[in-house]
Amino acid sequence: MQHITITTSQLDIACRISGPEDGFPVILLHGWPDDALTWHRLLPDLHAAGFRTYVPWLRGCGPTRFREADIPRNGQLVALAQDVLEMADVVGISRFNIIGHDWGARTAYIASVLAPDRIAACVALSVGWGTNDAGQAMSYRQMQNYWYHWLMGLDRGAELIRNDRQKFMRYIWSIWNPGWQIPEAEFAATAQAFENPDWADITLHSYRVRWGLAERSPAFEDLEKRVVADPIIHVPTLVIHGDDDPCNDPETSASKGHLFRGYYKRHVLPGTGHFPQRQSANAVTELTIPFFLQNR
Repeated sequence: MQHITITTSQLDIACRISGPEDGFPVILLHGWPDDALTWHRLLPDLHAAGFRTYVPWLRGCGPTRFREADIPRNGQLVALAQDVLEMADVVGISRFNIIGHDWGARTAYIASVLAPDRIAACVALSVGWGTNDAGQAMSYRQMQNYWYHWLMGLDRGAELIRNDRQKFMRYIWSIWNPGWQIPEAEFAATAQAFENPDWADITLHSYRVRWGLAERSPAFEDLEKRVVADPIIHVPTLVIHGDDDPCNDPETSASKGHLFRGYYKRHVLPGTGHFPQRQSANAVTELTIPFFLQNR
């Protein structure tokens, strides 16, 4: 496994690269609150199937750093998508498969909209497309699930993110995975990534800007407009959602076929919470690998 730093226009992205050197590339994007270690159960099977994997830490997470102190700590989802596409440029990947969870899933969807010619296939975990709009229709159940979004819009929430993040994130993990006994060592290993000096700023901006509680960056306005103007995804897409997800209820990824023009399939995993790649890794690989093998 190679540990490298990939320099883009704004970031020095920490990334792990492994698998056969001539394998078709797969970029794996973690979510929040999580880090690149979330994929460790999937990697051996992906490598055995002939794929070369690229696993970065997203902006504000782990060893990834902003290149300059005056770059805005922007958590817009289109910024994350641009990070991924720039990263692929730097390492010389012209076409690749992508799999993302939570924030990573939203990033993968947006990248698929912005660069459909570059992405052979997309797998999205625990998030449905069409759920980034602040004006989206939402059930009362899902509004209850988003309590932490609203909390982070308050000074009290910001204080918790900045000064009590470890306990806060451990609580999030416990309630989002009701049927899984989380190994404490596993949380502890990932929780180190939350100590990134920009983690709090990126977290707060990302959740606040989604609901119009923070300013969008003019630097990403053209990308935002492109996604809104034509949100249809033409990349073959597989959605995997746990049926016991208390963060994004499975209803939030249902009935989204109208937003896709290529192959589209959704699978709901029984007895699985918000982290399928950790809790039900075998089921995820059994669905993902044949799908990727058909689309590369």
